[in-house]
Amino acid sequence: MNYQQLEVEGGVPVKMWTNGVPIEESAQRQLENTAKLPVVFSHVAVMPDVHYGIGATIGSVVPTLKAIIPAAVGVDIGCGMMACKTTLVAADLPDNLGPLRTEIEKAVPHGSAPKQFRRHGSNREVGAWTNPPVTADTAWAQLVEEFDAICQDYPRLKNTNNHRHMGTLGGGNHFVEVCLDEAGSVWIMLHSGSRGVGGAIGNLFIELAKKDAEQHQRNLPDQDLAYLEEGSQYFGDYVRGVGWAQKFARLNREVMMQAAIGALRKVISKPFETHLEAVNCHHNYVQKENHFGQDVYVTRKGAVSAKAGELGIIPGSMGAKSFIVRGKGNPESFQSCSHGAGRTMSRTKAKKLFTVEDQVRATEGVECRKDADVIDEIPMAYKDIDAVMAAQSDLVEVVYTLKQVVCVKG
Repeated sequence: MNYQQLEVEGGVPVKMWTNGVPIEESAQRQLENTAKLPVVFSHVAVMPDVHYGIGATIGSVVPTLKAIIPAAVGVDIGCGMMACKTTLVAADLPDNLGPLRTEIEKAVPHGSAPKQFRRHGSNREVGAWTNPPVTADTAWAQLVEEFDAICQDYPRLKNTNNHRHMGTLGGGNHFVEVCLDEAGSVWIMLHSGSRGVGGAIGNLFIELAKKDAEQHQRNLPDQDLAYLEEGSQYFGDYVRGVGWAQKFARLNREVMMQAAIGALRKVISKPFETHLEAVNCHHNYVQKENHFGQDVYVTRKGAVSAKAGELGIIPGSMGAKSFIVRGKGNPESFQSCSHGAGRTMSRTKAKKLFTVEDQVRATEGVECRKDADVIDEIPMAYKDIDAVMAAQSDLVEVVYTLKQVVCVKG
């Protein structure tokens, strides 16, 4: 048994794959609050990258019976990773990787910098396409009919960044990377979700769940844990909205991947193939699954599905290793694994504690931004990825170990 079990008075147990990695007291209190909800099934599973979040803990897997907790799914609905292997090898990359980073920055709108701070003359408008390319239009065409139907019931969603955010990265810990595996093969890897429109859907239904809770859920340990039950006024609409946002997120990553591959082709004249092995996985989402003989809604908030044989992605921090993994289908974790290294401190604390010089040293050998605006993403603000992987050795096996050589941050 590779997990520790925490018994919660008045709730289900909490099973934690945290051997050798730190867990904040505030995160543990959040987990105990979640475990006390009457709709939680069997137990809460905790991944080794666990840390405090809004409402529910990041790095947790929460199975619920005939109910969903919108704040546990969060506002970056469908956030996740995509990676693909190419036929290129390290020797095919130019000695100077700066132009490659520039081309990726031009190809994938990212961040939310004001106009005067946009670098390299990239044609981006506060993290959105000024003129979406054909690939973004094609992806949006798969979503627009259902989106319009949702907006008929919730008109405020119409006035969001929806089509304009298709194929865009965002900021924070979202990234596009060029990586090398142990054999020197070149990979492209990226991290993003459902962007502005997903955030609007998430916030809308978190508000509605709280409204519903005022009438029906009198003893919530935390108002952010308000849930929607099957048959309630907003449940079906939330299931439809969250499912749509998860489709948006998956397509968003596919559009960005095509753009990043196009940037690579502009810099490297040698012909190459892609998608030899490709993974596109959510790590903030909810879906119906069967566990221990029961149909439940499984919310993975900062966790990846790790069914037996299923490929997933566990990224390290900026400057650290990342992993392509194969799930072992461990039933106790609800067939899940971590979604990354996990923060050890807030972004505000990281910016106070570290300097640009620290960032330069920590990202030596990586072509990336090394300025004050990305100090909050410094590797030292995250847990040791090797310790995180060791703590979940019974959840996944490593298939490829990747090291980034180019990193584009929002």
